[in-house]
Amino acid sequence: MIATLAVRRTLRDTNQPRTEWSDEQLVAAYRDQADRAAFDELVHRYERELYSYLRRFLGDAAAAEDAFQATFLQVHLKCDQFEADRKVRPWLYTIATNQAIDLQRRGKRHKMVSLDRRDSAADDDAGTLANLLESREVAPTANLESNERESWVRGALADLPEQLRIAVNLIYYQGLKYREAAEIMNVPVGTVKSRLHTAVLKLTEAGKAARLN
Repeated sequence: MIATLAVRRTLRDTNQPRTEWSDEQLVAAYRDQADRAAFDELVHRYERELYSYLRRFLGDAAAAEDAFQATFLQVHLKCDQFEADRKVRPWLYTIATNQAIDLQRRGKRHKMVSLDRRDSAADDDAGTLANLLESREVAPTANLESNERESWVRGALADLPEQLRIAVNLIYYQGLKYREAAEIMNVPVGTVKSRLHTAVLKLTEAGKAARLN
């Protein structure tokens, strides 16, 4: 209650444009005052970041757009449930992740990554993880050409179990802190670290197996 009153007081007293408001102020303004401009600013602020996350997660631009729209529909529907002492960014990622999972489970998009289609943003991201793998003692992608390596990483990521893939996407690609990822995944920080470790091990093993074939 104290936090809620503090946010309301800040909204009432500030003369700053909405572009300078915090995420929490924007959500509070939409929740308490139906401030559509605040909602639009929140969408604009997270459009590129969340869409990029969803596209990587789903491996398809159209599916990512559907999940993005569904994410902010849920923000609209559930903004009154947003807790005043919570940070907005992990909350948005939680909603986006759940929407992506629901989309997959409804069977709208069975194939998460197309290995015969090049996507410049996805290629850049794949390179990031490839660099991580090659920094380890065993470098599963070291002998592959750049394009082949990027395709291999995208395919290997798609084969990871869902929770491992989420951890990799949140930490390595989105740059979230462990505590933010833990909040999004609703698990302890130690579990996030364990899932990342397991994911890298599985990718390394997959790379070693691929080199033997």
